Amino acid sequence: MVLSRTLFSIVLLGASLATNSVFAQGSCSAGKTLNEGRLTIATGNPAYAPWVMDDDPASGRGFEAAVAYAVADAMGFEAGQVDWVRTSFDEAIQPGEKNFDFNIQQYSINAERQQVIDFSASYYTTAVAVVVKAGSTAADTATTGSALRDLQFGAAAGTTSQTFLQNVLKPSRDLLLYDDNADVIAAIAANQIDALVFDLPSALFATAVQIDGGKILGKFPSEASIEPDNFGLLMAKGSELKVCIDEAINSLNASGKLSEIESEWLGDGAGVPVIDLDK
Repeated sequence: MVLSRTLFSIVLLGASLATNSVFAQGSCSAGKTLNEGRLTIATGNPAYAPWVMDDDPASGRGFEAAVAYAVADAMGFEAGQVDWVRTSFDEAIQPGEKNFDFNIQQYSINAERQQVIDFSASYYTTAVAVVVKAGSTAADTATTGSALRDLQFGAAAGTTSQTFLQNVLKPSRDLLLYDDNADVIAAIAANQIDALVFDLPSALFATAVQIDGGKILGKFPSEASIEPDNFGLLMAKGSELKVCIDEAINSLNASGKLSEIESEWLGDGAGVPVIDLDK
C-alpha cells in the first residue's frame, strides 16, 4: 500500500513537471499569436531612450525593450522567436486588426482607449521626478526631502505637479505658478526657478529635448505619486493572448524582475536615484 502511494505521488509529480514544462514552452499562447511559434512585438518609429536604446529594440537594451523580452521569456518564447515591427503611437490605438501581438510604447491604461483595444496588467507605474539645470547650485542638492524643500519650485497652475508639491513635498518657499508647462520650462531656462517636477516620462523628454542642460536630479517613490499613470502592453480588442500576457507580467512583478529592470534603466542604474522624503 505504501509503495502504491509512492508510485501515485511520482506519477502526480511527473504530470506536474510535464505541465510546467509545456507551459514554459509557450502552451499558454500556442495557436494564439499572429505567427505560430513566434511573438510579434511592436514599438515606436523611432523608439527613444531610455525606453529603447539606439532605436534598436532587438538589442534588449532600454527599459521597454528589456521588459518586452522578459515578458516573452515568461510566456515561453526565446529571444530568437521574437519579431519586431514599428507603428506610430496613434496608429496602434485605432480599432481593428493589428500587425503585432502586443505593442509596448508607454501607453497609459485608460477606460476610453479600452473601448477599442485591450491592455495588459501594468508593467510600470509612473513616478514623479525633479528636474534641475546641470551646473546650477540646485544640481548639487542632496536627494532628500529636507534638502529639496529649500529649492524654489515652479509649476503650472491646476496640474498634478502643483498638487504634488503643495501636498507631498511641501517646499519651504512659496511655489511660483505659471499658465502652462511651457512657461515652467521657460522659467527654469531663465533661472527664475531652481527646479520643477514632472512625471518621469515627461521629465526624460524635457531634459532630452526641451531644456538645454536639463538634468533629472532624482525621482520620488511611485507610491508618493498623485494620480500616477500605469503603462500597459497594448493588444487588439479581445486578444486571446491577454490572459497569458497578464500572467507573465504578474509573475515578473512577483519575482521582482520588473523592479530590477526599472532600477537598471529608469533608476539608480541610469543615474536617477530614489528621493528619500523622510530625510
